[in-house]
Amino acid sequence: MPEPAEGQRAGLFVKGSDEARKEADRLAAWLRERSVEVIRVESPPPGRNPPARDEPAAPPDLVCVFVLGGDGTFLSAARWAGEHPVPLLGVKFGEVGFLAECTAEGLFPAAAAILEGRFATFPRMRLRVRVLRNGETAVDELVLNDIVINKGALARLARIQTYIDDRYLTTYRADGLILATPTGSTAYSLAAGGPILYPTVPGIIMTPICPFTLTNRPLIVPDAVTIKIRLGPDDADIVLTFDGQAGLAISDRDTILVEKGPSPIHMIVMPDRHYFDVLKTKLRWSGERI
Repeated sequence: MPEPAEGQRAGLFVKGSDEARKEADRLAAWLRERSVEVIRVESPPPGRNPPARDEPAAPPDLVCVFVLGGDGTFLSAARWAGEHPVPLLGVKFGEVGFLAECTAEGLFPAAAAILEGRFATFPRMRLRVRVLRNGETAVDELVLNDIVINKGALARLARIQTYIDDRYLTTYRADGLILATPTGSTAYSLAAGGPILYPTVPGIIMTPICPFTLTNRPLIVPDAVTIKIRLGPDDADIVLTFDGQAGLAISDRDTILVEKGPSPIHMIVMPDRHYFDVLKTKLRWSGERI
């Protein structure tokens, strides 16, 4: 059996719960016993603050980032990874767990295999989202799941002008619009009536939220296109959110550009975990739970 390489560094990205913190303490001690330097970060709570441009990113030489938490924690960890090809392993400490590859019980065997180089990764596409305001780039973000354009509780229907490669598509009159990756197809987009897309299918999902026109149905477009979005001139109280982790108030002075991101997230996959098994179990197609 191969020995762990010397001088390795690993990241721990931890949900802010007592259970996850205690398990992170155990894992950190276990890693240090094997001469692995530990970089530990606690997941910030999601909020509606704009994405910070100067957020510190994960070191690029990490052998792995162990993400101890639910899907929200994993999305935060993906933001922390930035554009570095750092492998991420999701460890379930939440309720949903579509992005988790192992449970807490299987963490240490998985960690041993990772240190010995016995693992495979699965690339997951991200979206690059730019918000242009007054001719300048106000936001340039990568998202793993989705962006959501959403109106406030008391706002009237938004008018979301949408273009594909600069060609006008339609103006959605709706409570909002979701642009999702295949990974994000099982998140908010699914709840809004969008389709499930297998993670390697090269597409972007456009799902309107409660559209006024019932013929405005979810649409899958190729991942090679650029989607441009503008709001109507009188739209107010509209927020753009990034993976549900950060938000930005937008108006008709903004132009939103969405396209396939330059760098995917590299998710570590376990040999006994299969996408369709997870899918049917999480959606209770078979009545089982994991």
